[in-house]
Amino acid sequence: MTPFHIVLIEPEIPPNTGNIARLCGATGTVLHLVGKLGFSLDDRYLKRAGLDYWPTIDVRRWESFGELQTAHPEGRFWLTSKKGTQSYHEVSFRPGDFLVFGKETEGLPEDLLAEHPEQCIRIPIFSPLVRSLNLSTAAGIILYEALRQTERLQ
Repeated sequence: MTPFHIVLIEPEIPPNTGNIARLCGATGTVLHLVGKLGFSLDDRYLKRAGLDYWPTIDVRRWESFGELQTAHPEGRFWLTSKKGTQSYHEVSFRPGDFLVFGKETEGLPEDLLAEHPEQCIRIPIFSPLVRSLNLSTAAGIILYEALRQTERLQ
């Protein structure tokens, strides 16, 4: 079975990455960490959030997003952003897709979003007072929609 991929570009908060790592372990999803991390992979908060699941998680490190894309030339990369023009449930996910998330404080780089507008997806937020969802919550929402669409929730 081809796994999905969650890509975190320069994540900053250890518990978010730990929670996403646990999500990846539970679903057989590959976790890609790209660029400068805001913590050490030995960080106790990171380990605590992932608890004893770390040995079950396929974690891959990349210096840049370009390096990851070059390694997976056939990959479909869905870029998550509140600026996306289509909602995550409007796209058709396929096994092997890459679900890409930016750093907690800034999201994905503007130039990356501008280069791939047709691959930008968003999670609707109904209150103008709420700027964004927590990174690990957003990753869970989109990953489980991808799993649902590909009939992997049996």
